[in-house]
Amino acid sequence: MVISHAGILVPGATGVLGTALALRLHEQGAAVAVAGRDQKRLARVSQACGDAPARAFDAYDLEQCARTVTWAADRLGGLDGVVVCVGGAAFGPAESVSDAVAEHLFTVNALAPIAFLRAALPLLEPGGVIAAITGVVADSPLAGMADYSASKAGLAAWLRAVRREQRASGVTALEIRLPHVETGFGDRAVLGTPPVLPAGVPVADAVDAIVAALSAGARVVKPGHDAPLDVER
Repeated sequence: MVISHAGILVPGATGVLGTALALRLHEQGAAVAVAGRDQKRLARVSQACGDAPARAFDAYDLEQCARTVTWAADRLGGLDGVVVCVGGAAFGPAESVSDAVAEHLFTVNALAPIAFLRAALPLLEPGGVIAAITGVVADSPLAGMADYSASKAGLAAWLRAVRREQRASGVTALEIRLPHVETGFGDRAVLGTPPVLPAGVPVADAVDAIVAALSAGARVVKPGHDAPLDVER
């Protein structure tokens, strides 16, 4: 995908990573539409992105998530990509996680992202991209993060299956499998306290990798060997 000519929707644009990504895409010439829960933050991001189209949504309203995609396609005059930066965390042993918290995690981390991406599939032209942030926990679940890990693994499995389905269409399904990134994400957990973690990947480095992956039509962003993050085609 050529970023400078692309129409891209960023759900979760009011979060630290989503804001940084939307700004970078705008700086590189993309026509960006932004969506998020916090209307005040959303207005600031929209203004920073050249008064980009902006729309509030509730992750629990899956139909609203899907309608946000068709709204973005209409406002941008077409859609080349959707990069979902929505997510939430919880910490603690499995028996301490209530069903309500588990439902929240699976809705925010799996069902809502899938609703956005599913709605985008019939709208994208060949060369388009659907993308979402999963995390290393999708492949390596951690003790004290069972439900969070499972919700991210569900999203990862969906992306991998859809990637196979879309081979003939020319649409790429990008899994952004990030390690710990310095966003303060864990401090906003719906339950529990995050474990002590080493210094994470800087937000700017994560954004660099995501933009490189979008440009290259890559399938995975993942922890690297010689660099914090690798882009795998």
